[in-house]
Formats: sequence, structure tokens, C-alpha cells
Amino acid sequence: MAVLHKDTEVRSREILEKPKKKFSGIDEPFTVLVLLLLLIGLVCLYSASYVTALHKTGDSTAYIVKQLKFALAGVAVMFAASRFDYHKLHYLAIPMMVLSTALLASIKIVPAIWETRNQATRWINLGVSFQPSEITKFAFILFFASWATIQGTKKMKRFQYGILPFAICTGVTAIMLSWQPHLSATVTIAGIGAVIVFLGGASVFWFVLMGFGGAGLVWYYLQTHPYAWTRIQVWLDPFIDFRDKGWQGAQSLITIASGGIWGLGLGQGRQKHLYLPEPANDFIFSVICEELGFVGAAVILLLFAALILRGYYIASKAPDKFGTLLVAGIISQIAIQTIFNIGVVSGLLPVTGASLPFFSYGGTSLLMLLGEMGIVLAVSRRIPPDDKKK
Repeated sequence: MAVLHKDTEVRSREILEKPKKKFSGIDEPFTVLVLLLLLIGLVCLYSASYVTALHKTGDSTAYIVKQLKFALAGVAVMFAASRFDYHKLHYLAIPMMVLSTALLASIKIVPAIWETRNQATRWINLGVSFQPSEITKFAFILFFASWATIQGTKKMKRFQYGILPFAICTGVTAIMLSWQPHLSATVTIAGIGAVIVFLGGASVFWFVLMGFGGAGLVWYYLQTHPYAWTRIQVWLDPFIDFRDKGWQGAQSLITIASGGIWGLGLGQGRQKHLYLPEPANDFIFSVICEELGFVGAAVILLLFAALILRGYYIASKAPDKFGTLLVAGIISQIAIQTIFNIGVVSGLLPVTGASLPFFSYGGTSLLMLLGEMGIVLAVSRRIPPDDKKK
């Protein structure tokens, strides 16, 4: 930041100046969609989790009570954040990136504070357990939105300003996430960064080139790691290794198929009775399909689609570039995670840990998500009333 050119410094000061005019109304459709998805998510979580909670803790309400506390705190954070001047987030871009990197690197430096669950080391326990990857997602959104805004469209078209910083940050983060391992977080973070950098003005040519390069690396990895082909075969047909590597995928497909058109009824699902792995987290959508059927699952997907479209609408109407990139990054995170989760549980993507926003169990991730929703609402407050009506 200290070596920015003079014109960049001027733009930076202009960005950080307090806007002359404020608009008090938050975006009501977006707020309603967030609260509606949160409410439905809590109901579905209780239905999906009470068997596992009873088996592990002896209390069928253990998961939902904890999640409800974080949800209430998250809603308060959301409305508080909606009144915050989002332009001041520029000051947090670099500190957040440094913090997230330090947290991810601590798995090698201070391994004692990390917890391993289901053969994955993704949680730090400092009295309260949380996933550092959730902080990293927001850090990427904030850093690249700030970077692209300050650099300007002309500079972002150049490789050293548009693509190189993104490639370096993503590569370093991907290496640290591989120590956990956490493939879904890597894909999500890379997707978020790509969206922001592209909207910030980076040339399409470099993205196409990186796409071919990435495809080449994947092909090389498959050729040099024979076991990877086995994983692909199990992904394409989990029933060929039903009792081992294909267990999660196969149980998910059985769960979804059991629901039919109308479902078995809320709370009446059978596969969550210790057959389906992670019914309260990664595979909660499978339980939704079993209990609410195709119709109920379709309604939930329509609500997600409406939230994502409304979010991108707010991004398109934001009064400045930073607001546009900030909202676009946050909404892209929701879109990528939703697509990834649905793809995994339905067999369209290989099985890996991917939570469903607003639905999957995880207090700190829900708190972070609702805080990000508050930032989207903070941007919506700056949109002129005439644009909101349109």
C-alpha cells in the first residue's frame, strides 16, 4: 500500500471519504429472504440433527439449541452491520488477510490448538471451536474488493496488477488449506477471488489461460496419482465400493430417492438414523429431500436463487465500485457453496466437506455469514430510493 502511485492514493482517499448523502432504508426483499432461509434452516436442522445429537450427547436438542443461540446473535450482528459505513472496511483489508493467513499457518506452527474430526483437521479450539477457512473467505472478499477498487480498471487489465496478486494469494492459501485438507474451501475461495478480479477489470484472456493451465495440472495429478482414478470411479458409481469409499455418496443418493415427490414428512426421515453420514452438516440437503420431497427441496432452491439474484441486483445498483465488488463477492460465496453442496449430495460432484449456507450446523460459520449479510444491507442503504423501486 505504501508504494501506490499518486493517482491511486487520490482514489483511495476519495473512496474512504464519508459519502455526502445517506439513505436509511435497507433492502426489504433481501432481508426477508435471509430471515426466511434462516428460519427454515433452523427447523430443518433440528429435524436432521436430533438423532445424531441424542446418540452423541444424550440430548436431542443439543445441536439446535447451540445453533439457535448463534442465529440470534447473528441476526443482531447483521442489523448492527447494516448501519456500518462499509467504506471503512478498506482499513481492514490487509489486517484481515494477515490474520487469516496466520490462522491457517498455525496448523504447522501450533498444532496443539487444532482439532481433527472425521480425518480432517479444520477446527481451531480456543475455548470456542471455529473454522479459520470461514475467516479466510471473508478476508479474500475484502482484500480483493479493496485491491481492485484502488488499482482501477486500467491497471487491473495488466497481468501484474490483476492476475498475479490473485494467483499468489490463492496459491499460498490453497497450499495451507491442503494441510487440513479442505478442498471445498479452496474451490470457494478461488471462485470468490476470480469473480471479484474479473468484475474489477481483469482481462478475460488471462482467465482463459489460467483455465487451461489448471486443467493441465489436474490431468497431470490424475496421471501421477493412480488412487485418484479410483476416487473418480467411486464418485461416478459409489455403489462399486458401497461399504467403504462409496458409503457417503451411496447413502446420500438413497436418502434423496426415498423422499419421492412429496417426501416422508418433516421429522419422519429414516436415513438420518445413523445411516447417512453428517446429516446435520454436509448432507443436510439429502435429509431435506427425503422429508420434504422434490417439491420442498425445489422451494428451498428457489429461495436460494431469489436471494442470490437479489444480492447481485444490490451489487449492480451499489453507488460505488467497492460496494459492487464487496456485495458480488459475498453473494458469490453463497452461490458457490450452495452449488457445491447440492452437487456433492446429488452425486454431480465428488464427495468433500461442503456446508449449505443457513442450514448446516456450525455456529461460528453462521455468525460470519449473517455478518456478511449485514454488509450487503449496509451497501443497500446507500442505494437511491428510485433505484430500489426499479
